[in-house]
Amino acid sequence: MIVALAPGCTRPTPSPSPSAAPPPAASPTPSAPRASASAGTPRGPGLVVLTDVDPRIRTDIRYAGAHNFVGRPVAGYAEPLCLLSRPAAEALRRVQDAALARGRSLKVYDCYRPRRAADDFVEWAGQPGEQRMKAEFYPRVAKSELFDEGYIGAPTAHSRGSTLDLTLVDVPTPTQPPYAPGQPLVACTAPKGQRFADNGVDMGTGFDCFDPLAHTDSPQVTGVARDNRRLLRQLMTDGGFVNYDREWWHYRYRDEPWPDTYFDVPVARSSAEPAGG
Repeated sequence: MIVALAPGCTRPTPSPSPSAAPPPAASPTPSAPRASASAGTPRGPGLVVLTDVDPRIRTDIRYAGAHNFVGRPVAGYAEPLCLLSRPAAEALRRVQDAALARGRSLKVYDCYRPRRAADDFVEWAGQPGEQRMKAEFYPRVAKSELFDEGYIGAPTAHSRGSTLDLTLVDVPTPTQPPYAPGQPLVACTAPKGQRFADNGVDMGTGFDCFDPLAHTDSPQVTGVARDNRRLLRQLMTDGGFVNYDREWWHYRYRDEPWPDTYFDVPVARSSAEPAGG
């Protein structure tokens, strides 16, 4: 199978300008450099656990559980951890300082993502009958169009260790009710009071919402949600991160240390450097 590269959360290179026109899908690059434990890189190398660098940042690692667009834990997510390159994690700590000064905290949904996870997404996309989470995550897009619309692709920038998905939460942070597999699903495009009760601030859609409404500068998103997206982008841009303009939650560290290497070590503490380096 030739796997298409597309430019969003499962893509290698987000657009540098949030206001730019959506970029076309990139050409397939099946020869992208790959690193794994078997290739002699037992720790990534240089990945750290974000909460070791800054325990103030909240985590809600969706692909380690069932509340995501495939409806089950994703391959490679052995533990619900955020792993990042040390430069990206330290930059995010500075962003957290700035967010707290504004009465907000960061909350991450996904960070380093092993290549096997991106491959799992591709395999899932080839199963037309598996749509248990459609009502929430892609209610207005046919599953067969997820590749063409740029929502699914591999390899992904996340596998390079310096890209993450995140939002803002209020301080103090409200309690988030747990997701129960099988519970009724509500479209990610529904108003905040109706969709899944994420404890993040209103961003106009839920996380991983495969819909044009999730584009960072969607003209349909106004008021408080628009202001929240702009604040997140300001904080992250000032901290050295670049937003992908089709996903308000997706940011890549501009000075990432491994811009051409895609890792495949599992998301687990054993894949990271010891706390303190």
